[in-house]
Amino acid sequence: MEENKQQNAGRWKLFAIIAVCVAPLIASYLTYYVIKPQGRTNYGTLIDPRAHPVPALGASTLDGIPAGLDAFKGKWLMLQVADSECDASCQKKLYDMRQLRLAQGKDMDRVERLWLITDEKPLETLLIREYDGTHMLRVKSEALKSWLPAESGTTPADHIYMIDPLGNLMMRFPKDADPNKIKKDLARLLKASRIG
Repeated sequence: MEENKQQNAGRWKLFAIIAVCVAPLIASYLTYYVIKPQGRTNYGTLIDPRAHPVPALGASTLDGIPAGLDAFKGKWLMLQVADSECDASCQKKLYDMRQLRLAQGKDMDRVERLWLITDEKPLETLLIREYDGTHMLRVKSEALKSWLPAESGTTPADHIYMIDPLGNLMMRFPKDADPNKIKKDLARLLKASRIG
C-alpha cells in the first residue's frame, strides 16, 4: 500500500515535470497558429521595381528644359501625378507631401517631392508659390500609364508613390491616403535605409 502511494506520487511528479517542459511549446504553437500575432505591416503597397523600371519619360521643366528623374537619385522621392488644373484632391496630395517631408525633422532633407504634370496648360502662380520646393515636371500621360501601377478602379493620379534613392519605384499609397499612416511608413523607410 505504502509502495503504491510512492509510485503514484512519483508518477504525478513526472507528469508535472513533463507538463512544465511541454507547456511553452504548446503556448507558442497556439500563439503562432491559432491567435496569429499581427506583425508590423506597411500602409503602402510594395511594388516590385523589376516589374516597373523607370522609363525614359521625356519630361521637361515648366520652362521647357528637358529633365529626368535621374536628378533625384540619392534622395527618397514622393511623387504624384495630375494635370495642371490641380483639383482639390491634387492640392491635398501636394499639401500632404509637404507636411510629410516637414514631419521627418532632421531627416527631411533626405526626401524630395515631385509633381508630374500631364498637360501643357499654364499653372496658376499662386499654386506654384503655395507648394514652393515641390519639383514640377511636365510629362505626357501616355509615358506614365504602363509605369505607375494603380489600384483597381483608380488611376495613377489617385495615388502618392515612393521612389527609393537608387531610382526604383517601390511603394504606392492608397487613394485618399491617411497622412499619419504614410508618415509612419516614411519614417520606417528612412530609419531602415542607409542610403538617401
